[in-house]
Amino acid sequence: MTRALAATAALVALATAPGIAYMRFGLPINGTSTVLRWAGAIPYRVSDAELAPGIGADALDGALQRAFRAWEGVASARVQFTRQGFTSARPSDDDASNVLGFERRPDLERTLAVTTYTIDIIKGEIVEADVQFNAAQPWTVADGGSATGFDLQGVAQHEIGHVLGLGHSAIGETEVSSGGRRLIASGSVMFPIAFPRGSIEGRTLRSDDIAGVSDLYRPSSGGPALGGLSGHVRKNGHGLFGAHVVAYGLRSGQIVGGYSINDEGEWSIAGLEPGSYVVRVEPLDDGDVESFFEDTRRVDLDFGVTYYTKLAVAPRAGVAGDIDVTVRAR
Repeated sequence: MTRALAATAALVALATAPGIAYMRFGLPINGTSTVLRWAGAIPYRVSDAELAPGIGADALDGALQRAFRAWEGVASARVQFTRQGFTSARPSDDDASNVLGFERRPDLERTLAVTTYTIDIIKGEIVEADVQFNAAQPWTVADGGSATGFDLQGVAQHEIGHVLGLGHSAIGETEVSSGGRRLIASGSVMFPIAFPRGSIEGRTLRSDDIAGVSDLYRPSSGGPALGGLSGHVRKNGHGLFGAHVVAYGLRSGQIVGGYSINDEGEWSIAGLEPGSYVVRVEPLDDGDVESFFEDTRRVDLDFGVTYYTKLAVAPRAGVAGDIDVTVRAR
């Protein structure tokens, strides 16, 4: 079996593959872009080989179970995880088993957690997905959070989103600080900059997270008839790569983001409740472009915020196309 390894992280992002909407992970398989997802229930084990100060094995297990239940609780998606108990294996082991646990990584001083995949690049299937929580960082499992550490459940929900096949959301805002980038606001659990110590906001899935998992794991029958929007972003008569496209639902209140993903400027946002949306196109945060695209040289940031001139209507169980936006250089 031919395999390749891909990785992403909570605070310091590693390489991700461009996708559509909420940045799904994908690989070119036999000339076709294949979206990575699990076919059935996802088994996992909890590593007790190493623990963080103040976090016992049962506390780790409890936080992880709550995080898994949050994703399973999305009514518009069919997601299921199967807990297989504790293991002495480490998340860094290449053992074809999904393992979540602590590993001490002082070399990754700003990284809270890393999710790694082993992928069968012939079949386009995930063989293994492991999550390493950095034991060198301070952690808490307090019900209401604690300023002494980062909320383990909230960070776990972000990493489990990666396990499911979701990449990073750009629904959020940061600013440069002495320690790197500081989170000002986030509209998604999958935003690449973690919530600060004491915050438990990461435990609440937002509309962008829900749209992403609902599209990836839509029920084969009996689910809601969700819609979508698609179109192109153009500049100077050519497609623009790497623009952030956001749909604001007037009735639903959804805020869901997507990206223009190729040289034609194509974008698509799925998992939307049917109804009217305001569509906004904006450049990605230029301090964190590498969290969303591996080849940052292709990402065009030289344009101003631009709105689609009409209301875009996401149909029931369909996708409205030809929602094209032309932007101008700043």
